[in-house]
Amino acid sequence: MSFRRAISLACGFAGGSAVLVCAAVAADKHGYFADRCRLRETLAAVRAAQTPAWPTANGWDYNWDKRDPSSLVNGKRKESAGDSGSPDAENSKPKATRHIFLIRHSQYNLKGDGDKEKILTPLGREQAEYTGQRLAALGLKYDVLIHSSMTRATETANIISKYLPVAELVSCDLLREGAPIEPVPPVTHWKPEAVQYHEDGARIEAAFRRYIHRADPKQKEDSYEIIVCHANVIRYFVCRALQFPAEGWLRMGLNNGSITWLTIRPSGRVALRALGDSGFMPPDKLTRT
Repeated sequence: MSFRRAISLACGFAGGSAVLVCAAVAADKHGYFADRCRLRETLAAVRAAQTPAWPTANGWDYNWDKRDPSSLVNGKRKESAGDSGSPDAENSKPKATRHIFLIRHSQYNLKGDGDKEKILTPLGREQAEYTGQRLAALGLKYDVLIHSSMTRATETANIISKYLPVAELVSCDLLREGAPIEPVPPVTHWKPEAVQYHEDGARIEAAFRRYIHRADPKQKEDSYEIIVCHANVIRYFVCRALQFPAEGWLRMGLNNGSITWLTIRPSGRVALRALGDSGFMPPDKLTRT
């Protein structure tokens, strides 16, 4: 058996780094390696592959939203653990969890001339009805419904709001659709100019910083907030919130009217409860335009 074949077998059947090393040693005993030097090189490569691609210790930035209590007390980071029991430290600690529901707008008229004519299709209006019903069925008390100022998002939000006694309906220009960051790997069917990434990216990042963060220390109860916007914005938000490479946003797909649910704990931990959930719609109502 050839050297290359031996390595292929070892890597194909191994479920962990220890198994990889054992497989390489076994291959050597059976004469699959020409010499000991080659074995040493192989084992070195296997050990190098043991290094996890994702950091396991201290890999999470707890101050990702710049709201870590340790960085807010008296405007500077506490210098010792002994300060943790001070009144200022306790008052600066978030106590509530934020639940953020990111809703992609419903299907709209792609042939419209300008934003004002890109209104929801009849199917899109049906999709928004399903989304509103689903959010209502969760039985949660929603605090606010924020939506992109683009027509398709505004119409989607208005339909959803019929099912929810939200305290407030807010429009925001920062949430408009755009090109957040050049995707990796690149795609051939969609190539905005560099200036669009530069302009849209700054705006969408500003939207992320405004809406995606842990609760204010003054917030006493958990909150449930709805943001109706666009696929690119939502996918970028998810990558940033989970501290994944933001360039990977285009690797995800979201159906129209789908629900993405982020939870942000007082500690700064973030969990993705749902990504693009649209299982509440009949299969013949699903679209991704």
